[in-house]
Amino acid sequence: MKVRFLGTTSDGGGCPAAYDTDRRTFIVQGKIVSDPEALAGLVNLAPDETVVEIPKELLRYFTENR
Repeated sequence: MKVRFLGTTSDGGGCPAAYDTDRRTFIVQGKIVSDPEALAGLVNLAPDETVVEIPKELLRYFTENR
């Protein structure tokens, strides 16, 4: 899979960040969600999946015009 960096809302260039792939998917880099109450509210999270939390401001990098 080829990954292309889209952008970040971090001053240091790290987390959170958004990426585009050559598989018509996105990858997000964020803080791992470990809060039991939050995890209990998720639906159908498979054993090989995880979730990360990102700020809403990061969504500006997810557009169809890329």
